[in-house]
Amino acid sequence: MSGHSLAKKSLFVGSFIHSKSLDSLEFWHDAVICVDEKGVIVAVEKGLTLEKAQETLFPRLGWQASDVTVRVAQPGQFFFPGFIDTHIHASQYPNAGIFGKTTLLDWLNKYTFPMESSLASLPKAKIIYTRCIERTLSHGTTTAAYYATISVPSTNLLADLCLSHGQRAFIGRCCMDTLSPDYYRDESPESSIANTKATIEHIKEIDPNNNLVTAIITPRFAPSCTSELMHGLGALQKETNLPVQTHISENKNEIELVKKLFPDSKHYTDVYDSHGLLCSKTILAHGVHLSEDEVDMIIERKAKISHCPASNSAITSGTAKVRWLLQKGVEIGLGTDMSGGYSPSILEAVRQAALVSRHVAMSGDDEAKLSIEEVLFLGTKGGAQVVGLADKVGSFEVGKEWDAQLIGLGKVDETEVGGVKDEGGVDIFGWETWDDRVAKWVYNGDDRNTLAVWVKGRLVHERKH
Repeated sequence: MSGHSLAKKSLFVGSFIHSKSLDSLEFWHDAVICVDEKGVIVAVEKGLTLEKAQETLFPRLGWQASDVTVRVAQPGQFFFPGFIDTHIHASQYPNAGIFGKTTLLDWLNKYTFPMESSLASLPKAKIIYTRCIERTLSHGTTTAAYYATISVPSTNLLADLCLSHGQRAFIGRCCMDTLSPDYYRDESPESSIANTKATIEHIKEIDPNNNLVTAIITPRFAPSCTSELMHGLGALQKETNLPVQTHISENKNEIELVKKLFPDSKHYTDVYDSHGLLCSKTILAHGVHLSEDEVDMIIERKAKISHCPASNSAITSGTAKVRWLLQKGVEIGLGTDMSGGYSPSILEAVRQAALVSRHVAMSGDDEAKLSIEEVLFLGTKGGAQVVGLADKVGSFEVGKEWDAQLIGLGKVDETEVGGVKDEGGVDIFGWETWDDRVAKWVYNGDDRNTLAVWVKGRLVHERKH
C-alpha cells in the first residue's frame, strides 16, 4: 500500500542494523529509537523494553505517551536505513528489462530516446512517474537521484510527485543539444540553460528549503552536449551551488566518441573539469574504464561515483573496479541506472555489486571481492556521501533523519503445512546467526521483505498482508 502519513513523534522498538563503517555492520537488539515530529532522531538507547522507554525516555524528552506512535519490530524483523539510489532514470521505467542485444549507443537510439520523448505527454508521464516512485519506495529506496527528460513540465511533474509521495529526491532535467534525434533535443545551449533554470525555480517554489526535493544540474553526457552548453551549465553550478549529475566512461565506444568530439581534452574526465562541471557535488555514473590520471583528478575535485553494476552487465559496458576506486579514496554509492539496469531495487544493485566484484577478482585480483558489509555500506551510507546527505541520512544516529525500512524475513514453521507463504525468497530456520540472516536477505531478498518504509519520519510505504 503506497501513500504516506504526516510525521508525528514516533518510538521504534526492536532490532536495528546499520553500517558502522565500510567493512562493518552494527547490530542493536532490544533497542529503541525516538524520532520527533520533524523526522529527526532524538534518542537511541540499547537494552530497553517498550515499557522502560516510556518510563525513562518520554519524561526526559518531555513526551506524552498519547502523542507518540509506536512501531515494534517483531522477533526476526529489523530496521535498516533506507536505500539511496544515486543514479536512476525515472523516464525509462517502462523499459526496465528491455535492452535486447544492444550496447550503450544503439540502446539509447532504439529504446531510450523514443520513450523519454513520449513523456512530453503529461498524462503518460504521470502514470509512469507515479509507478516508478511507488515501485522504488516499495523496494526501500528513500532517496533517489532522478534523471527526467528534456521537457520542463514533465520534469516539474516528477518533482511534484516525489514531494507528494514523500520520497527524498534530486530531480534533473536532461540537457542535450547535439548528437541526439531531431525530435528529442534542446533547441540551443541558451534554451537548455533557460529550461534548466525554469525547473530550478519550480523546485524552489514547491520545496523552498529542499526538505525533500532538490534540483540537480544534468548534462546527459558529454557526447550529447556542446561545449557552449557545458560551459553554461558549469557557470550555472557556480551561481546556484546545486549538485551535478552525468555519465562517464561507461562504454569503450562512448569513450572513443568523446576523444573525437573533444580532441583538446586530456581524457573524458577532463572534458567535465575543463567546463566547470567537476566539483565536490558532482555525481559521475558508471566510471567503468577510468584511467589512473582520471581517478586522481576525480579525487582532487572531490567528485563522487555512482556504481551501477546491473546496468554495466546488462548492456555489456564492463566491470568497474570498485575496490581499486575505494582504495584510491573515491566516495562511491550504488545506482540502479534503470532502465540500462533491469531492476528498480537497490538491494539488487547491492548483490550485483558483490557478484561483479567477484568477476573482477576472477581476472586475477582476489582483493577485488566486496563483502556483504561493504556492498550494504555502498547502498546506504556510501550513497548518502555521494548525494551530499551524509550528515542527514544513511545510518541511525542522533541528529540524523529517520529514513528507514522495516525488513521481515520468512520463518520456516515446522507445524505449518500447505506450501510456501508469500513472505519473499528468504527462509529463516531459526539457527542462523544475524550475520547469516543479513547475507540471506542480500542474496535472496526482494520487496516482499520490505514491510514498511519511512522518509523523514513519515510512513511512505507499507506492504499489504
